[in-house]
Amino acid sequence: MIQLKSLKKTFRKTRVLRGLDLDLARGDRMALVGSNGAGKTTLVRCLLGQYTFEGQVLVNGLSPREHRREVLKRIGFVPQLPPPIKMTVDQLVQFSADLCDADPQHMLDVAAQLGLPIDEVRNRVFVRMSGGEKQKLLIGIALGRDAEILIMDEPAANLDPEARQVFFNLLAERLDRVTMIISSHRLDEVAALVNRVVELDRGLVVLDDHVDDTIDMSSVLDCRIQLSQANDAFRKSISEWGFKLNEDTWLGQVAGPDRLRFLGVLSRYAGLIQGIEMKANNA
Repeated sequence: MIQLKSLKKTFRKTRVLRGLDLDLARGDRMALVGSNGAGKTTLVRCLLGQYTFEGQVLVNGLSPREHRREVLKRIGFVPQLPPPIKMTVDQLVQFSADLCDADPQHMLDVAAQLGLPIDEVRNRVFVRMSGGEKQKLLIGIALGRDAEILIMDEPAANLDPEARQVFFNLLAERLDRVTMIISSHRLDEVAALVNRVVELDRGLVVLDDHVDDTIDMSSVLDCRIQLSQANDAFRKSISEWGFKLNEDTWLGQVAGPDRLRFLGVLSRYAGLIQGIEMKANNA
């Protein structure tokens, strides 16, 4: 589905991609990881046809530079940094739908599932929305269409836990029919979403490995946490995940794919935690 051969990209005298080779098939869910400057964003922009380059990039046999409109029709893209678009929500959705012959209402419906109050924001200028609102709308535009390829850069970074659960469910519905590239600088943020990890370092692939993908992306874990003493910082942090205090125990639920992220949050308070219980919710 995607082929990169001897891909090179130079900015002035700096070689960012240095002869990169990579193939992705339908059903691959690839985590693209690496430190800042490794070449992740440059690779994505080459795939989207935004940059000229040396070598070859093919999406279903087509060059994204020579057949950009046709290629982009097949790609749903969620950038890490929302662009400073001065259209209203309705205008942006209609524009995006026209580009890929999609139903704008479906895009709005997906954004609404993520918790975006469509009726309240539809006449609001995109650039004036909050970070979370922008992210929900951009995900709605990307997933509210019949895309064969999803390219997402830190897609859930600005989402609250409830919206993240919805996001994971939306991805789970598409697993068998799309190819995903999820760019991140931290593997633990995306590990449960992918079945392949590709690491870049200074413009080259230094790791390409298939990983376990048995986690049900729509799964939910029931969690119980006990502390040795009350702590305001912990209370604020755990409340953001929707947890409630019941006598001396914090109770809540965590999306299965979010377990590593959640445990990372808990690790900050390791000295306070007396007990943790996480069990699959089979309801």
